[in-house]
Amino acid sequence: MSFKRRFAAGLIICGAISSARAEPFKIVGFGDSLMAGFGLGPGQGFTDKLQAALRARGHDVTVADAGVSGDTSSGGLARLDWSVPDGTQLVILELGANDMLRGVSPDITRKNLDAMLGKLKERKIAMLLAGMRAAPNLGADYQNAFDAIFPNLAGKYAVPLYPFFLDGVAGQPTLQLEDGLHPNAGGVDLMVERILPTVEKAIAAAPGGS
Repeated sequence: MSFKRRFAAGLIICGAISSARAEPFKIVGFGDSLMAGFGLGPGQGFTDKLQAALRARGHDVTVADAGVSGDTSSGGLARLDWSVPDGTQLVILELGANDMLRGVSPDITRKNLDAMLGKLKERKIAMLLAGMRAAPNLGADYQNAFDAIFPNLAGKYAVPLYPFFLDGVAGQPTLQLEDGLHPNAGGVDLMVERILPTVEKAIAAAPGGS
């Protein structure tokens, strides 16, 4: 091979390597209205603010919003395959709040979340499980059974767990919309701040993460 051809081939290879390295780490936030940014303006939702926070800390990432308001764990399981595209490297799985609000049996919620985690594992996609907690008015038995779902499944699949997605926001009117259920923009800021270290660890542990 002539020098010119070798040089050209080298440029092509280097270009391909540079292009591959330029690809951002792809995260999908898969959940319900808490993930979808219910009641908030453009750029104020969880995925947008998480992406901005990660980029500010030097991570080359995209965070796609696959949240659907009102979604239950059954709905999430039904749409998982087409809502999480090929090439996704990390899924933040946040579902269960609407199951709890509707009084769905914790056994059903557990089964659905288990199936979703299993599907993502089969696709070799890294996972971060965002937990939810039951309202006390549902009774101790329900509360104990529901709250145990998330740490138990995180242990089963050896995935990182963020114990309570609304940590610091639940029960704080100044951080919530008027409905008393969803975070306002300030609430989302706090949620992102608190979950950020867990997300960074999940990125570092995932294939292709840094």
